[in-house]
Amino acid sequence: MDPIALEIIEGSLQAACEEMLGVIQRTAMSPIIYEVLDLGTGITDPQGNLVASGAGIPTFVAVLDKVVKKVLDRHSVIQPGDIFVTNDPAFGGVTHLNDVALVAPVFVDDCLVAWVGNMAHWSDVGGLAPGSLSTRAEQIYQEGLRLPAIRLAERGQLLRPVLEILKANSRMPEHLQGDLWAQIAALRLGIERIWALACRFGSRAFLNALAVMLDEGERRALDGLARLPVGTFLFEEEQDDGVLFRVKVAVDHASFIVDLRDNPDQRPGPYNLYREATEIAAQMIFKAVVDPGRRANAGVFRPLRVITRPGSMFDAQPPAACGFYYELRMRVYDLIWRCLATQIEGLLPAGHFATIGGTVISGIHPDTGKRFTLVEPQVGGWGASPHGDGESALFSAFHGETYVCPAEVAEARYGLYVESFRLNEEPGGEGHYRGGRGVVREYVLRGEAVLAVGFTRYKKPPWGLAGGHPGSLNRVEVVRADGAIEVYGFISDLALKAGDRVRVLTGSGGGYGVLCLDPAP
Repeated sequence: MDPIALEIIEGSLQAACEEMLGVIQRTAMSPIIYEVLDLGTGITDPQGNLVASGAGIPTFVAVLDKVVKKVLDRHSVIQPGDIFVTNDPAFGGVTHLNDVALVAPVFVDDCLVAWVGNMAHWSDVGGLAPGSLSTRAEQIYQEGLRLPAIRLAERGQLLRPVLEILKANSRMPEHLQGDLWAQIAALRLGIERIWALACRFGSRAFLNALAVMLDEGERRALDGLARLPVGTFLFEEEQDDGVLFRVKVAVDHASFIVDLRDNPDQRPGPYNLYREATEIAAQMIFKAVVDPGRRANAGVFRPLRVITRPGSMFDAQPPAACGFYYELRMRVYDLIWRCLATQIEGLLPAGHFATIGGTVISGIHPDTGKRFTLVEPQVGGWGASPHGDGESALFSAFHGETYVCPAEVAEARYGLYVESFRLNEEPGGEGHYRGGRGVVREYVLRGEAVLAVGFTRYKKPPWGLAGGHPGSLNRVEVVRADGAIEVYGFISDLALKAGDRVRVLTGSGGGYGVLCLDPAP
């Protein structure tokens, strides 16, 4: 492969992903998408192997190749102009029903050369509770509308009945339609960019470049594995609810095997992972330790193998509910992280606040009379390392290029006040190097609403390393207008009234090394 042509193709694919993300950011209706960037974009080869990824959330990008493979498995006829949609974790959706993925094929002279895709969080897809997150859900049927890798457009024509079904099942149909069109516009731009690129170099050279990129990704991963110590590492950790999670990681110079079979059975509530979500958690930590400096593609993950037990919390079977999947996936990620960090000195920092901190407030805007749904992940403290203090007020390791919604936007769009946003000064994370600080973020309600939150590490703090102290806890406090305070880790359908305050507190990261105090004079 001509190295100059290869570099141009790889860079152009990356630029196309970034352009697609920019289109969604500029045209979406929901602040969770256009301000927070709760989305991801990517490009795969014809077989559904990821070759390029955009900014946004890495764990969304990691879904897109799985969506394409499910579409290929379910649809025997793929045509130019087709668009497919899924949000169902049993059909390539991987996460939960709020996260909706769209993919479309790219053809050049009747030759399928690539797929473009994107995924974004929709504020409401039906279900028991506003915002579609409910702790009462026992089966996925109660969590909203399921889209099992179906055709949304055929030969360039949107299937209007499908759109009408989507809108009829959402409490916010205008936002749903606006966000959907933003995602479709991004697909169309991606198709144009790839079509022009493949025509410029020829389909054969273009496809050859994709294969070379994947092989290079594998080579980088093997180089990273060669720098790790060979061994088998075991770890177990008690969770907030007292349940033990266990992992075994086997590392050699050709493979990285994560074994999660020895874990609890799936639950009747919304705290389960379908297998591919578990796989993504392992992919994230694998990428961090073997190849942190380059963009991911499917080749990077060839040495990785994830073993799960069907019917367990990490390989749930339909119709398992999974609304709060993101907290369980964070627990898997953090479990593997801690296993490696405590047994391979200097590889990784101490534990960070390790929660997505999803906060959902839904009600009627007092100024417009229309329904709003605030959906915001939270920032917190990162763990210290042998090289220095942890960072303060960053998003979790899953979030990538994600941002805090500005207070001015939140107040205008959601009809509430963001009264404060400051560092959390609670004790925690002390050590030779200290963990970074979490935050305190307070919302004051202007009218009636309901609250749903999901926070882990609200009883078990982030872990320190080498004698460093644990960090502090995550939690949500609801301060009623009469001064009463209620504390939650998980809750949904909690009624709020005007004047009530929702106070989000995220923890500091764990410390590193023994804290040495100067002797008293």
